[in-house]
Amino acid sequence: MTVARLLVIQNAASDPVGRLGDWLTAAGLELDVRNAEAGATVPDHLANFDGLLVLGGGMGATEDNSAPWLPAVRALLREAITEEKPTLGVCLGAQLLAVANGGTVAPNPGGPEFGAHLIAKRAAASTDPLFGPLPITPDVIQWHFDAITALPPGAVTVASSPGCDVQAFRLGRLAWGIQFHIETTPAIVRSWAATDADALDGYDVDRILGRSDAVHDDLVEVWQPFAIAFAGIVRHPDAVAPARGIPTSTAEPITDPAAIRAALAAEAHGSRSSGVLPMPGVRPNEQ
Repeated sequence: MTVARLLVIQNAASDPVGRLGDWLTAAGLELDVRNAEAGATVPDHLANFDGLLVLGGGMGATEDNSAPWLPAVRALLREAITEEKPTLGVCLGAQLLAVANGGTVAPNPGGPEFGAHLIAKRAAASTDPLFGPLPITPDVIQWHFDAITALPPGAVTVASSPGCDVQAFRLGRLAWGIQFHIETTPAIVRSWAATDADALDGYDVDRILGRSDAVHDDLVEVWQPFAIAFAGIVRHPDAVAPARGIPTSTAEPITDPAAIRAALAAEAHGSRSSGVLPMPGVRPNEQ
């Protein structure tokens, strides 16, 4: 049986593929990791790969002077949409996916986000093959200054938060961007805090890092299945139906407390019925 190959673009030494790479490998993918910051070649095309993963980094999505490989990465992300190659962009990778296909990125109107936060699925996530099975308000790690301020034509927001409107989006049938991080370890987040010490002036850094350390076990419960589902799409892309054409303006966030309680109750009931523990949901003191 042929093993599916995933091209992984690492934009910064400080943001490796981490646990996400372990999950994808365990799910049957062969990873070809290209550390572009260290001088690794970014391929000219995706013909030799079954999917694409683009990771984060401290540079902006259009800062080509400081990161001269970014035009090649954006070209791959355009090809991925045209050729329908399964694609996942993480943080900067999501911003690159948006910019490459007609969206815009700018400093986040809500300001930087650091550490453990909650995001909320939007209505369009209900039929999404990656986000549909997730809890309504999963935990994530945030570490970004910029944000996607306009989605590419045809893209749909599948997760949002009060601090950043586009936390996750789907573009076409097989491409997703997530503004947050799922690949981290506590040590990686602590290294970012050391690097960004000036930007964190005035923040309670000990509290941010303590929450980050504590939430990483919950991240595994939610995001390892997400990674396994993405690996399945890389192996069998033809099994994925076209995305539903829900306009971004009507893909409203699930924010009504009664609706959230009802959905979480149904989720818990379904988990009890199946003998599977429910995935973590609302963490009211973590916002």
